[in-house]
Amino acid sequence: MAADLYTRYMAASDAWNAHLKGRQCCTAEEPCPDGALLWKRFTDLQDAYLTHLREKKGTP
Repeated sequence: MAADLYTRYMAASDAWNAHLKGRQCCTAEEPCPDGALLWKRFTDLQDAYLTHLREKKGTP
């Protein structure tokens, strides 16, 4: 599960970064409509992965 989560998290990061390179008008603070979806997916997966790591270590 964790490996799959990490893989999806990194793929979302790559997709977000690739999108940013092609769009000067899109930022994390003010994403375009396509960028907003990519940013949301990236941040959701990042939160899930970090939560998994905290739970694995037993820290809050």
